[in-house]
Amino acid sequence: YPVFYASTAFLNVSNLPFRLQKVKEMFISKFGSSPKFYVRAPGRVNLIGEHIDYCGYAVLPMAIEQDILIAVEPVKTQVVQLANTNSLYLDFTTSVNNIQINKTKPQWHNYFLCGLKGIQEHFGLNNPTGMNCLLDGTIPPSSGLSSSSALVCCAGLVTLRANGKTLSKVELAEICTKSERYIGTEGGGMDQSISFLAEEGTAKLIEFSPLRATDVRLPSGAAFVIANSCVEMNKAATSHYNIRVMECRLATKLLSKSKGLDWKKMLRLCDVQSKLGVNLEEMLTIVEEVLHPEPYSTEEICKCLGISLEELRSQILSQNTQDVSTFKLYQRAKHVYSEAARVLEFKKICTEAPANAIQLLGELMNQSHISCREMYECSCPELDRLVDICLQFGAIGSRLTGAGWGGCTVSMVPTDKLNLFLKNVKKAYYQTDVQRLALENNSLFATKPGRGALVFVEA
Repeated sequence: YPVFYASTAFLNVSNLPFRLQKVKEMFISKFGSSPKFYVRAPGRVNLIGEHIDYCGYAVLPMAIEQDILIAVEPVKTQVVQLANTNSLYLDFTTSVNNIQINKTKPQWHNYFLCGLKGIQEHFGLNNPTGMNCLLDGTIPPSSGLSSSSALVCCAGLVTLRANGKTLSKVELAEICTKSERYIGTEGGGMDQSISFLAEEGTAKLIEFSPLRATDVRLPSGAAFVIANSCVEMNKAATSHYNIRVMECRLATKLLSKSKGLDWKKMLRLCDVQSKLGVNLEEMLTIVEEVLHPEPYSTEEICKCLGISLEELRSQILSQNTQDVSTFKLYQRAKHVYSEAARVLEFKKICTEAPANAIQLLGELMNQSHISCREMYECSCPELDRLVDICLQFGAIGSRLTGAGWGGCTVSMVPTDKLNLFLKNVKKAYYQTDVQRLALENNSLFATKPGRGALVFVEA
């Protein structure tokens, strides 16, 4: 990958589009001076491959039009002043030399601080540049469309540019993935990778270790429609997400030990497969042989691994899963290995483009949702209802997208049925509920693959 600034042409914004002009005017009103540059990072929708990036497996997302946009002015004082065009989000000021990230309160400014701190630490910046920043976001918050990761990525790129440094897109994605963990979420890297590596007109197969992205051309006869369940879910505010990460980690340890591998060094389910040199189908058979469907108590896990409860908590579990008493290992491993296989099959169908490609891809999306609902238990009644409604009104495939427990669904709809589909889903899901009705305009939309993060400078 080329150096980031060489690969991303600065856009001449002397004729600022309406949104940039509005942000510029608010910035001047707030700080009494003009921004020197603007950075945007897109949200994303994951088409298939849920909860498997942190297990080391490939995922298949695309960037969306909705984004985080930040107007920036580097300043001589070593202070960062953050403001938001949305008055619900309070202003925040801090010294660039004393970044404190509060894990107990995942407030908006903490995500900015993650990106800021990640770049500072990567370069060992002793005298980092202060900044005035005004943020404008169009990604619905806590919707599973990666608003938090887009903010971390945007902040990382802001800090990079303000301090006159350069990195490749891949390096930026990897740094922002690590730095988002300062907020306490044990994420896997899909969101940050697609935010930087996305290109207009194509979805991406994102693979890890090493990080790489491959174009995936989606079938022309179908549109992808995002529908917000209007149930908010913040990954950092609950332990649901990290419990799943730990269940996968524990399943990795037990599977490794049963096969005579060095289980203490094994962290991800993909590591077990690669060490054993078997395919995903064979891994599913091994899960059936080794793990039982009943939940595992911490005592049973300790007995299986030959460790104490104290060792389990201090060496394996994350901070916010210390008090969890039972873990479902069989179900989580089954989901991960089967979902990883679905991602590869989805990519294969897109590449080979058979006559019935749309039907085949839809079936994979439906299987994915069933697995998320039943094996990974990361759905919720509203998401399940929304998926059912979408399938009822013409979607070939529909599934939750993002972490789950709320947020959005993504559906594949034949383009000739799109308008009728949108009309019927609005009526069936949004217009039957007053709260949803209020959010209707920003909750249901067809989308196409968008471009990745960009820097804009004024001529």
